[in-house]
Amino acid sequence: MPKAYVFTRYGGPETQEQAEVDRPRPGPGQVLVAVRAAGVNPVDWKQRTGFRRPGESGEREFPVVLGNEVSGVVEETGEGVTGFSVGDEVFGNTAAGGYAQYALLPAEVTAHKPAGLSHTDAATLPVAAATAYDGVRQLGLPAGATLLVTGAGGGVGSAVVQIAGALGLRVVGVASAAKKDFVESIGAVHVPSGPDWTERARAAAPDGVDGVYDLVGGRVLADAATLLTDRTRLITAGAPEQEVVRLGGARVERARTAAVLAAVADLVVEGSLDPHVTRTFPLERAGEALRAVEEGHARGKVVIEVAV
Repeated sequence: MPKAYVFTRYGGPETQEQAEVDRPRPGPGQVLVAVRAAGVNPVDWKQRTGFRRPGESGEREFPVVLGNEVSGVVEETGEGVTGFSVGDEVFGNTAAGGYAQYALLPAEVTAHKPAGLSHTDAATLPVAAATAYDGVRQLGLPAGATLLVTGAGGGVGSAVVQIAGALGLRVVGVASAAKKDFVESIGAVHVPSGPDWTERARAAAPDGVDGVYDLVGGRVLADAATLLTDRTRLITAGAPEQEVVRLGGARVERARTAAVLAAVADLVVEGSLDPHVTRTFPLERAGEALRAVEEGHARGKVVIEVAV
């Protein structure tokens, strides 16, 4: 039976385990993919605790396979699927987990992997890079404007910095002092996080901030809002909608389309976006991969690679 990494109930890391599961069968509008790589994201461990994205409903059936993005090879297509054939190299969002040898992907959020893009890099794009891309487009700042990014050293944050830079924006990145070199290497002016960080941000952007892309939430989001005169230029992927709306901003509006995936893949191939995969783990060490992200110390992206 195929192998997967699952959680067996809501809770902490103690609910996770390696398991053998039935090989999935694609339903209408789905493709079955032999996974080559799976991206690891904070949303993975949050779902293990019971978190649901806005609009999600229904009870999960345990055990639940962890993971939300993969790259791999099409093994089978479901009813009504067009544009994909067995043997195609693809990447996309998962329908039911990705830390596994096989995963189901909705065809509408699956894209063909360019030949110049590795499976490891492609597996990082559907969640982090696509979220970054959607938010930067949502803000719609003109070239030359200044964008402040909180959580700039993480997977989504580093993608925001690079995508914004490719569009001609000046980027100020808020991150820990330990991530200074990394944040500066991807094109942002680094502002150390911690007490009084807004004063350091004002010094780094003496002409003001035109937009804020928040990836932290809480007090950091509230403080970031004070840097803006136009709160409609405040967006977050790190806080609940009610929290940012109360400040005059909005949640990042996710497009969740194959077109967005193709766009971010093109950015990688042309050299404008580096996923910065900093650590890889085999499937049998998936727990270590998730722990690295859950503890918040990961710099760039963590990927699980699945042996053929």
